[in-house]
Amino acid sequence: MSHGLFEGDTPLAGTRSWLGEQALLLRGFALPRVAVLWPALQAVLAQAPPRHMLTPGGQRMSVALSNCGALGWVSDGRGYRYTPIDPDSGQAWPALPHAFVDLARTAAAEAGFEGFVPDACLINRYRPGTRLSLHQDRDERDFSQPIVSVSLGVPATFLWGGRRRADRVERVPLFHGDVLVWGGVDRLRFHGVAPVRAAAHALTSDERINFTFRRAA
Repeated sequence: MSHGLFEGDTPLAGTRSWLGEQALLLRGFALPRVAVLWPALQAVLAQAPPRHMLTPGGQRMSVALSNCGALGWVSDGRGYRYTPIDPDSGQAWPALPHAFVDLARTAAAEAGFEGFVPDACLINRYRPGTRLSLHQDRDERDFSQPIVSVSLGVPATFLWGGRRRADRVERVPLFHGDVLVWGGVDRLRFHGVAPVRAAAHALTSDERINFTFRRAA
């Protein structure tokens, strides 16, 4: 598999920018690792295929979701929570691939979060028109631990808000291979994804794959 840029990859690979005091965007940081990340991801999804979960209010989520790690995030009529068991299979979620853990720890350290050890990885599959509304990640027990978010495939516009839902939102383009880390004073910022535009990528076809690492327990 080529390590070079695909159409739609970030033209700013290797650069970094701070979106907040403790929120760092690492452009193209995952690109040198795609050759190992992609097959590891496919193995995980073969065991736990993405599915459209229901919100506590009974609405179908537009983003298809899967998990790997000791814990997986789920949503249903009982609410949002982490669980060690995939409700679709009744089995434990697939283990976190070593390549995933290495990327998460390395990226977190770049942003000043040394020693980050994720126990959960949420995998979101976006297709044209898919969006993610503004929200905070509040289902984890320890908010001192960061979130590490990896983008693969077609571009998307990340919505980076403040500590209140009504705060001004910054629109940040994300490309194949970009990694975003936020924690500390920025850990509970509202964030989301604008509707993904139709596009094509040599690796993922018309999809954007995003996986986010957390310390849930």
